[in-house]
Amino acid sequence: MSKNTSGRGARALRVKVKSARGRKLSSTLWLERQLNDPYVKLAKAEGMRGRAAYKIRDLDDKYRFLVPGARVVDLGCAPGGWCQIGAERVNALGEKKGKAVGYILGVDLQEVEPVPGAEIHVLDFLDEGADDQVKAWLNGKADVVMSDMAAASSGHKQTDHLRIISLCEAAAYFAFDVLDEGGTFVAKVLAGGAEGELQKLLKTRFTKVANVKPPASRADSSEKFVVATGFKG
Repeated sequence: MSKNTSGRGARALRVKVKSARGRKLSSTLWLERQLNDPYVKLAKAEGMRGRAAYKIRDLDDKYRFLVPGARVVDLGCAPGGWCQIGAERVNALGEKKGKAVGYILGVDLQEVEPVPGAEIHVLDFLDEGADDQVKAWLNGKADVVMSDMAAASSGHKQTDHLRIISLCEAAAYFAFDVLDEGGTFVAKVLAGGAEGELQKLLKTRFTKVANVKPPASRADSSEKFVVATGFKG
């Protein structure tokens, strides 16, 4: 019998989590959601570092930027799920015979457990000279800059929106410095997409800009992703 591992459409008994003394209701609801999330189960079954891996998989399925031979920078790469998907798709380990071998460079503020096929460094991409350091590690420019980073939540929707747009904008300016012509920029934003000045900025630097909610994003999450393709240099 074939096993459904798509993460979509599977029917299963729902796990109910009982409240426990000392545990907040929000924590109980979070735990229940985790236990019933098909992407959490799929990540465990496939050895992925969390459900977020399937977000970049979904985006690449649609826009095809993680191609064999691509040089990719993953900003804020912890815990490494995006690097895992990227390494397989760009052929970083050279397992796809006859295909170009790509390169995955992950950077984060904290140490990240090694990912086969990826080179990972501790680096604050906002530091002066970080772009030059990344280009030195790449021995050139990148074909893709991607980011699943999110600013710490304050619990205030408008404030959080501004913070994550600011972080996305910083990642975009970093991408302008390290992307090769024709490259792609992918980053997390909140509901409403890459708004205002950021939207205008991206449209001047890329041939196409889309705001997308991949299937692996939770329905009740306000996150979306901006996918900007065709960097003009």
